[in-house]
Amino acid sequence: MTSYQVTCHVPDGADRDQRIDAIGGAGWKHLIDDAIYNIDKRIHDYWTYAAGARTKVIVAERSNGRKYLKTGADGIEPNNLLALPRCP
Repeated sequence: MTSYQVTCHVPDGADRDQRIDAIGGAGWKHLIDDAIYNIDKRIHDYWTYAAGARTKVIVAERSNGRKYLKTGADGIEPNNLLALPRCP
């Protein structure tokens, strides 16, 4: 399993239910649905720093069944992935 450090995100376009379109890091960028699949199937894992500590990126599910990414360190707010800079 490859482990990727997430250092940036691509904000959502028009889809109100999905707030991030992709996550990325040094030399890579994965679409959100691909990253969710990779985590669910244990192909890759992703991590970032939150509050000075390394934390895993995990898959969560909304009440409507739509999956999204967040960090294990996230409370309700803020979303640590949304706090990352935008990917170039």
